[in-house]
Amino acid sequence: MTVFGLPIETLYLYMLIIAAALTIIYMLFGDVLEGIGEVIPIANPILILAFVTFFSATGYLLETLTSLSSLIIIFIAMLIAFILDTLLNVFILGPLASAEESLGYTEESLIGRVGKIIIPVPADGYGEVVIESKSGRISKPVTAYHNQPIPEGTEVLILDIKGGVLYAEPYSKDVLDA
Repeated sequence: MTVFGLPIETLYLYMLIIAAALTIIYMLFGDVLEGIGEVIPIANPILILAFVTFFSATGYLLETLTSLSSLIIIFIAMLIAFILDTLLNVFILGPLASAEESLGYTEESLIGRVGKIIIPVPADGYGEVVIESKSGRISKPVTAYHNQPIPEGTEVLILDIKGGVLYAEPYSKDVLDA
């Protein structure tokens, strides 16, 4: 079968080479196109490029290795590409997207946590606190909840957050043990 004056095997091979090149370019410059996937969720560039790659690779292999009709091969290649694309989305891209988000934190999740003052808090002023987490250390501006000074090295309990500033009070484990 010929399409646009080319044998269909050559067309599959050209599609495969172009899709591979675009995939490499997308991996290098993908942040520029990241918004497309958010505006139109079905138009995720990775899934489109993966579909074209799977389709062209399957079509090329079936054309060169079997004697099936080209229309049957197109149908089989589309079906295999759809199945592989779906598996890629469900088992690889989906978990990767949720794993990336799970390393982050929200400011509200810091309320009730214990941190350590690294820059002392003056009366009616601001300092800095470090909070240990599973994904690393979080450093945030802090002020005292009742406007009293808090010296460096003091453990504090985060009570509130307003405008990106943590409001904290000195924390002592002895109070809880009594």
